[in-house]
Amino acid sequence: MINMIAKIKLLSLIAFLTISCNRKDLQNEKKPNIVFVLVDDLGWKDLGIYGSEFYETPNLDQFTSESVMFTNAYSASPVCSPTRASIMTGKYPSRVGITDWIPGLDPKDRKLLGPQDLNELPLQEVTIAEVLKRNNYKTFFAGKWHLGDSGYFPEQQGFDLNFGGHHMGQPPGGYYSPYNNPKLKDGPDGEYLTDRLTNESIKFIEENSENPFFVYLSYYSVHTPIEANKKYVGKFREKLKTLKNSKIEKLKEHNGSTVQNQVNPEYASMVYSLDKNFGRLISKLKKLDLYDNTIIVFTSDNGGLSTLSLNANAPTSIKPLRAGKGWCYEGGIRVPLLIKQQGKSKKVISDFPVVSMDFFPTLLELACLDNIPIENIDGKSLVPLLNGENQIDREAIFWHFPHYHGSMWTPGSAIRKGKWKLVEFYETGEIELYNLKEDLSEKNNLSEKYPEKVKELKTELEIFLDKTNAKYPLKNSNYN
Repeated sequence: MINMIAKIKLLSLIAFLTISCNRKDLQNEKKPNIVFVLVDDLGWKDLGIYGSEFYETPNLDQFTSESVMFTNAYSASPVCSPTRASIMTGKYPSRVGITDWIPGLDPKDRKLLGPQDLNELPLQEVTIAEVLKRNNYKTFFAGKWHLGDSGYFPEQQGFDLNFGGHHMGQPPGGYYSPYNNPKLKDGPDGEYLTDRLTNESIKFIEENSENPFFVYLSYYSVHTPIEANKKYVGKFREKLKTLKNSKIEKLKEHNGSTVQNQVNPEYASMVYSLDKNFGRLISKLKKLDLYDNTIIVFTSDNGGLSTLSLNANAPTSIKPLRAGKGWCYEGGIRVPLLIKQQGKSKKVISDFPVVSMDFFPTLLELACLDNIPIENIDGKSLVPLLNGENQIDREAIFWHFPHYHGSMWTPGSAIRKGKWKLVEFYETGEIELYNLKEDLSEKNNLSEKYPEKVKELKTELEIFLDKTNAKYPLKNSNYN
């Protein structure tokens, strides 16, 4: 069965959009290594370099001096599985057919019924790992997968090795061994999951330093359960005492509330542990003399968890962005993104809007893989931006989240085009318009002031949804 699927995938790579390599100097040299680090639920303001004053991320802050820092980077979705599918395929979630976290939240007592989407990434989809593997890369996955159950794990999607990737969206046994993870053997008592995943990645790099490799390190951190790193939590409990205001502040958001300040020492210790492990990874690459020839990407799968029900306290804050994970406001979709290409170590800041689908064509171009035909790729190569240019050929970015979410989001969609952002809510039919250049916090709804702009963006959004075969929620006939 798997061989037949492989044949289907190979045939699907014929005569479509082609990515060409312009780096003639690399064509006859060793291919660059790729290390892709994906953090779960890391907010746009959770790094020091992005403005956090409570969390500490010295290694990542230092890494920005050697990489391109994107200030307008977006996840493909405000929740995890759709973004992860987009990273793997280079396609919008609606085109892939995964628009909610797997298996999602489908309440039957609300005004709308969310559409039925897929619970796994189809084997017929061509993943970035499969393309690289066919081009003689050793491929390795560690951490959170959340793109399907048995038969749809990383090893069926192009990865030679898989440590910890299965159907669960959070660590089933928590962050300390025993992990209760069918794809990860337990470590010694007290071992921290973030450390373990880094250890496995480093071991793979050491054993494959002579071959081009693709390491996809997908941390479970900083997803719930918020389980402190015991080595570091004391540091932040003491730091909390020095803050002028150490109590949680919240702001009402529709039927929920959004945390306005970073004051959670347990969460801070998880972020600090993440940074420590990123530093270990960079140090190992340098020690093995692999750093210069390695492409490194660091990003998040969606915005930080800052918005929940009125009575719940979310673990982080992304202020000045509005809302958080689960929302198509900026807090739910804007994420940190750092990229270092091979042979370059220079600080660059790019404010051009980019999105998760862009990693697929970007990595293929940086790896100098000539004539790789790809079907229906939505992403754009970021290589021009990495090389210092101001823009790429893109006018708009779209989000489609037609489901209810525990963050109190109700089904809707959004589009960003230039400075303009439109958000549509299907339950009420409300449409909001924001000028992000002047109103990053999305406080001033300009829909009544600029009806022509609303009409323009709504039309573009509808065309996009139709083009990608997006599914809409349906009216619930049993709703009272």
